[in-house]
Amino acid sequence: MPASHDSEPAWETIVDTPLGPLRVAGTAQGLTEVGFIEGELPPVRVPDGQEERSLLADAKQQLQEYFEGRRRHFALPVAPRGTAFQQRVWEELQKVPWGTTTTYGDIAQRIGQPTAVRAVGSANGRNPVAIVIPCHRVIGSDGSLTGYAGGLATKRRLLQLEGALLV
Repeated sequence: MPASHDSEPAWETIVDTPLGPLRVAGTAQGLTEVGFIEGELPPVRVPDGQEERSLLADAKQQLQEYFEGRRRHFALPVAPRGTAFQQRVWEELQKVPWGTTTTYGDIAQRIGQPTAVRAVGSANGRNPVAIVIPCHRVIGSDGSLTGYAGGLATKRRLLQLEGALLV
């Protein structure tokens, strides 16, 4: 995963979901953002080339399939911007299977830094590619739901959709 593409143009679209609109953005490298939108919908930069349209169309289709319960794994290139540590955490998050949960401590162990639990939590909270990089699957060591950029109600609904929480 490349760490930064600040000079590349980003292409954007809005995807309607049962949880509200998502802003989806990407570059030639992959998705750089999947984020929840609160309030008024922002203007977006519409892609002008086939490659850009294809990435955003694929993301929209796969997100719709996910919310319909027909997709358990995303087949999309991702290129989130972050530090080397954040990149390692986000790569590990992508290995957490659909319908399961893990803890910050488990992720810290898996990246070889068992004492970095708080740093893992911070990186998880800064994940710019929600759902596709499934940070919602990380819960507290006591089994409690912990913070989520889209709110705890959204996190709960995502985990219920995946069968990781009872309705």
